[in-house]
This record gives sequence, structure tokens and C-alpha cells, in this order.
Amino acid sequence: MDKLGFHWPSLVVYLVNFGLLLAILYAVGYKRILRVLDQRSARIRESLEQAERVQKESAERQKDMERQLQEARREGQALIEQARTAADRFREEEREKARQEATTFIERAREDIQRERDNAVEGVRQQFADLTITAAERVIQRSLDKNAHNDIIEQVLKESGQAGRN
Repeated sequence: MDKLGFHWPSLVVYLVNFGLLLAILYAVGYKRILRVLDQRSARIRESLEQAERVQKESAERQKDMERQLQEARREGQALIEQARTAADRFREEEREKARQEATTFIERAREDIQRERDNAVEGVRQQFADLTITAAERVIQRSLDKNAHNDIIEQVLKESGQAGRN
């Protein structure tokens, strides 16, 4: 074996040195290294468990958010429907108000027309009375007192009004 470069006594010394080194490292560092590795694996395990918890919480929160979003949508739809109902009610109230105002306006217009008609009839009556007096003065060729003429005209108008009604 010398030809291959192995020297038996050196090889034995190397093996003994290596064994002693392993024994010293085992006694001094192996437990520490194992403890560090165990701690690291425990931290990794905790991190994985925490990640799973966070993922579950996230999924639950997402479900809650979706539920709240659906509820908010329902509430929004309800509010929109209430607003539509209120708008329809308001529109109907305004229409009714407009109808009432139009009816009131028409009634006032009718009253005004009736008043104007009565005033016109009274004006025509007054002019007719004046014309009658003038005609009577010319026929009689004398002047009668105006109050007597008005009384006569009123009497004639009443008689003619009663005759027209009959």
C-alpha cells in the first residue's frame, strides 16, 4: 500500500485524531448544535402554525367582509327603493297640489268673470236707465226729477225681469 501513498501508521494517527475530534465536538458542540437546530425547527413550526392561523383568520375576515358588503348592498337597495317611493309620493303630492291650485284658480276666474258680468249688466242697466230718461224727457218735453225716473225704471225692469222669467 505504500505504492498507493498510504502509510499505515499515519493513517491510524489520522483516524485516531479524527475520532478524538469527533468525540470533543460531540461533547462540546453537538448538544448545542442540536439545541439550535431544535429551536430553529420549533420556530419554523410556530411560523407555519401562525401562518395557517393568519390564513384562516384572513379567510374568515374575507367572509365577514363579503357578508358585510352584501348587507351594505341590501341596505343600499332598500335605501334606493325608499328614495324611489318617497319621490313617487312627492311627485303625486305635487300633482295633487297642482290640481288643487288649478281648481282654485278656475274657481277664482269664474268668480271674477261672474263679478265682471254682473258689473257689465249693472253698467248696461245704468246706461239703459239714462237712455230711457233721456227718451222720456224728449217725449214728454219736460224734465222729471232723476230719482223719480230711477224708481220708474227699476219698476219697469223688475216687471220685465219677472215677465222674462215667466
